[in-house]
Amino acid sequence: MNAVAAPASDDDALAADDLLAQIRAARVYDVAHESALECAPLLSARLGQPVMLKREDQQAVFSFKLRGAYNRMVQLDPAQRARGVIAASAGNHAQGVALAAAKLGIHATIVMPVTAPQVKVDAVRRFGGAMVQIVLAGDSYSDAQAKATRLQGERGATFVHPFDDPAVIAGQGTVALEILRQHPGPLHAVFVPVGGGGLLAGVAACIKALRPQVQVIGVQAADADAMVRSLENGTRVALDEVGLFADGTAVKQVGALTFALCKQHVDAMLRVDTDAICAAIRDIYQETRSVPEPSGALALAGLKQYVATHGDGSGALIAIVSGANMNFDRLRFVAERAEVGEQREAVFAVTIPEERGSFRRFCTTLGRHSITEFNYRIGDASSAHIFVGVQIASRDEREALVNAFREQVFDVLDLTDDELAKLHLRHMLGGRSSLAQHERLYRFEFPERPGALTHFLGQLHPDWNISLFHYRNHGADYGRILVGIQVPPDEHALLPSFLAALGYPHWDESDHPAYRLLLRQ
Repeated sequence: MNAVAAPASDDDALAADDLLAQIRAARVYDVAHESALECAPLLSARLGQPVMLKREDQQAVFSFKLRGAYNRMVQLDPAQRARGVIAASAGNHAQGVALAAAKLGIHATIVMPVTAPQVKVDAVRRFGGAMVQIVLAGDSYSDAQAKATRLQGERGATFVHPFDDPAVIAGQGTVALEILRQHPGPLHAVFVPVGGGGLLAGVAACIKALRPQVQVIGVQAADADAMVRSLENGTRVALDEVGLFADGTAVKQVGALTFALCKQHVDAMLRVDTDAICAAIRDIYQETRSVPEPSGALALAGLKQYVATHGDGSGALIAIVSGANMNFDRLRFVAERAEVGEQREAVFAVTIPEERGSFRRFCTTLGRHSITEFNYRIGDASSAHIFVGVQIASRDEREALVNAFREQVFDVLDLTDDELAKLHLRHMLGGRSSLAQHERLYRFEFPERPGALTHFLGQLHPDWNISLFHYRNHGADYGRILVGIQVPPDEHALLPSFLAALGYPHWDESDHPAYRLLLRQ
């Protein structure tokens, strides 16, 4: 954690009083509602401290951004309204501007990066209707902002900044007013997701003015940490590139005003990685049955990291769930990485001798662990290389498995924290093999339950070599396996009885055209 708080001067105190007045006067409830502050009993029990979630994902645009956008636009004079507004956004601010434009009858041009999730682009069209024109430009918010600035100069419209504007910051600060009203009891810290800093600046200024003993901690994705770096360096830092997984907070440079306010009022900043964000998404789902977007889970990921490094404390911990504009096609990736982020899946590359009995010893070593993934393709006459994912309960269990493999004299690489393995290698095992002679290819299905895959492996014929194996637990009710079995031609007659004894639905894919093209020697 990086401490960033600075002592406040008299001038700072006056500025804080002025901003607090703007927050109290903010016009947000024409479009927003007071979002729930919900207890998180599962997390509270696990972390040993009261944890609460501020549910800004339940707003009409599924994020807090409509507060600041509307508060800015409702203050425009008639001449400004007639000229219209321009905004740049990765998606959530765009939805807030679109909703405000439709509500107030103001034409809005909204520039979004081409990388913005389609769910957000579609929502902007839906909320804004005929009052909104969407322009797609650049790969990040900063690129979109540059395009919007050029358009503003050409058209004379008012730029509605997503974070670096007093009215926008005041609108976002109403989240803090609600938190303090909803939870008057002991409160240790509020965790806030950070992109350009508008929400953090408003929340921090409000809390420090009313309850200065409460810590305000900002959380950023490790690959989009412009505010963390700026506060560490004492000046605004512009990032060359930003990661786009947490697209709602993918900002290359924070605002001048938000930086000054955060430098004055924020107690600390945290960085979290993608796996931690995915684990936090799952935690929020388990508590609420709602799925936040990656940026929406940032604050909880930081809260969990804080508890892990600071131990037990007094008072509640609150995480702002800032948005739920999740692309559906990201869910599989999130589920896959959440296991690793929570240290519930370990990933190994294990080398075993290519000899009778070694595969059975490997299965015995795994024991009753649930296998999440199993990849193997024969490629070496002397040894077999297996890529395996295993559900675990703790880091200690992961280390115990490594030791168990080594006791069997198996070479093992722990790839749990290896990005190359998690992103690419697990999907690239296979190909043709000159050693896969007399190979028959079968698909199998079996009821997905703990130990089912290990039981399947134990049923395979001891005299027939396994030349290919692929399995991945997708959370479905049935497990699906692809197996290559080397069966000498004079033993083909034994296959029907062997398959019947296994007792699993199966399909012979030995003549499948894709197999013949890509895998068969």
